[in-house]
Amino acid sequence: MKVLVTVMPKAGVLDPQGKAIGHALAGLGFEGVGEVRAGKVIKLEIAGTDAAAAKQVAEAMARKLLANTVIESFRVEIA
Repeated sequence: MKVLVTVMPKAGVLDPQGKAIGHALAGLGFEGVGEVRAGKVIKLEIAGTDAAAAKQVAEAMARKLLANTVIESFRVEIA
């Protein structure tokens, strides 16, 4: 089963990478870009056919390793 885990900085947490991307886009002439937040997407392939169980396992992985839950939030989707 294919699972996507999206990890993003929580609101209010500084995001220097997002800030740098925003400045670079402005420097390249892209206008109208507001706040930029940078995160990561992790694609997992989990054995089994039960979507609910795969989602539960991926959420446990995110809490334990993939996301720093103090400063990041995550979302798990079955692909």
